[in-house]
Amino acid sequence: MTLGRAICFALAALITALVSACGGGSAASSVPLPPPGPPLVKASGATPFAANCTPLGGATLYIDAEVEPFVDVDPTNPSHLLGAWQQDRFSNGGARGLVTAVSNDGGLTWARQALPATACAGGAYERASDPWVTYAADGRAYAIALAFDSVGSGDNAVLVYRSLDGGTTWGAAATLIADGAANFNDKEAIAADRGNALYAYAAWDRLTSDNRGPAMFSRTIDGGVTWSTASVIYDPGVGNQTLNVTPIVAPDGTVYVFFTEITGGTTTNLRLMRSTDHGATFTAPLPIDQVLVVGASDPGNGNAIRDGSGLGSIAVGPSGELVVAWQDRRATGTTRDGVLLRRSSNQGTSWTPAVIVNRMTGVQAFTPTVTVRNDGRIGVTHLDMRDDSAGDQQLGVAHWLVTSADGVSWNETRVSQPFDLRLAPVARGMFIGDYMGLTNSGTSFLPFFSQTNNAGTTNRTDIYVMPVGQLTSSAVLSDQVVAKQVPQWEPTEAERRATYDAVMRTRAGRVPNWARWQAGFEAAAARR
Repeated sequence: MTLGRAICFALAALITALVSACGGGSAASSVPLPPPGPPLVKASGATPFAANCTPLGGATLYIDAEVEPFVDVDPTNPSHLLGAWQQDRFSNGGARGLVTAVSNDGGLTWARQALPATACAGGAYERASDPWVTYAADGRAYAIALAFDSVGSGDNAVLVYRSLDGGTTWGAAATLIADGAANFNDKEAIAADRGNALYAYAAWDRLTSDNRGPAMFSRTIDGGVTWSTASVIYDPGVGNQTLNVTPIVAPDGTVYVFFTEITGGTTTNLRLMRSTDHGATFTAPLPIDQVLVVGASDPGNGNAIRDGSGLGSIAVGPSGELVVAWQDRRATGTTRDGVLLRRSSNQGTSWTPAVIVNRMTGVQAFTPTVTVRNDGRIGVTHLDMRDDSAGDQQLGVAHWLVTSADGVSWNETRVSQPFDLRLAPVARGMFIGDYMGLTNSGTSFLPFFSQTNNAGTTNRTDIYVMPVGQLTSSAVLSDQVVAKQVPQWEPTEAERRATYDAVMRTRAGRVPNWARWQAGFEAAAARR
């Protein structure tokens, strides 16, 4: 850990302790937690959107609330970063727009602009969600967006934007798919080939009028000039769904598509498809593991937290090793979730036994994100509640990073000081994002995340980054923890149903009129 970083975090910890000593942890206290400070850098700013630029549709609008960020680093310049997030979150799905931000100095300063996906930013749709960005081999950048009408027509689309100057400016949108209210596209992601600038890949799930949830795919083979017609690469059948369909590209150009498959209301599994011909064809889905979650909640009042239930995270290392992390109740017992991880060195054909990587297994841990550094070291960020003080008026949550060179011995470091999650926007639960951003540059891990800023309810959340040079191999606790393997676990029907319910709660916060979709899928599954 650098000396400056150690001093800053020590001061922040001292402030926290003083607040507690003055009554911060007592039942009668409402003294806010300290605001985030150095070495964290705030990447977001005030909303760029005008008042009344899109209809509310009966929803609560959280102006200046930034959530659900993603980030990537330019392979041609390790100090050149590109981030994106939802800007001004609605309570019942999506945001007023998506904002991208570029840093040319490793995350110390940021220049922001809105993607023209919504009416608030000069586009055609009412709302946008699920921002994702990627850099190609030559430094060109892509951003992908879900844009939709929640109040009006129900139209929705997956849009891709290309930037030839690394994310400073964006060209016109390429529409990968456009649907009316009868179908809905969700949870799109994009990945460029770091070895060949001509190739980039987009994937997402699509809810259809005949109660199917196929995995969709499109690719460019000419550097983003054109994109292929959206096609189904996996159909799980009537009454079943895919979710979190995520492309990723290995150093040798192999394309993987990672997703969650939900079979009726009974099983939830992580799966992987592989392509060795630049996405022209894919293997049948390969199994990774089951998912068993209860979903995070506020231990003080039982209120739901909108977390990463059912949404795994995947990364690929320099040697082609695949790493998957996800939220799961098997990490800490039957009543709370933790973080599990598996690795594959043979293109997803087989996987190491699942291990528990969150260090404090006595508290809830959730919303993991994984990356692999160029030297093969694995990094996983997650949130947990070890900083929460029972009985006070706040919910103390913080971001943590665990790292490992071998997937067995793990080190841990704090990324953020505690923040009050009860100040977050409410979207079927306290919400700062279904996922967070995490990448790496040289020897540094780069978390890019949302949190409440402890400033109250006028400006609830901001996006923060730990800049290049802070989270290096030395910036970890001196003690190591050997990851425990997950015990054999045959889930009960009640545990499977709890997982299904937790995943459905997250979908309800994203998809307009989700109750209608869910009823259709469950009725179709019951008829099989």
